[in-house]
Amino acid sequence: MNISVIRLWDRYRAINRDAPAGVPNSFHFCDNQEDADLCATLVVMGQKRATAPSVAELELAGDPIPQVGDYSIVTDWAGKAVAVIRTASVEIRRFGDVDEDFARAEGEGDLTLDWWRTAHQAYYESVLAGSRHIVDAGLEIVCERFELVLQV
Repeated sequence: MNISVIRLWDRYRAINRDAPAGVPNSFHFCDNQEDADLCATLVVMGQKRATAPSVAELELAGDPIPQVGDYSIVTDWAGKAVAVIRTASVEIRRFGDVDEDFARAEGEGDLTLDWWRTAHQAYYESVLAGSRHIVDAGLEIVCERFELVLQV
């Protein structure tokens, strides 16, 4: 774990005594440096307020489905902490049922549903390659909205 993750969490706990003592999960968005670093910047700017991993990719990674109230630390590709976020809502939807409002909340690309579907189809195909999972309109997606509670 990058020391910046611990330091950012300690900073957050100093201003929010109700925050849990243990350092929460840290992660970067996406499966490549360019997009991961861009998404981290979008979170810090307040433009990215949602994320959408597939249920299948979480299962393959052994990661739990996020719960409302969970804290996470967003990092850049290199693992340097950039923000603390807290899960505001979680809804499991099928890929084909994700709507324009959620696509906008993701804050990426041109903010349209068409862009979101194209980009996320490519992402899901990449992270699920070699698994038994098929990327189609029925793929279950974890539509997580979050709030930015502290940035670097």
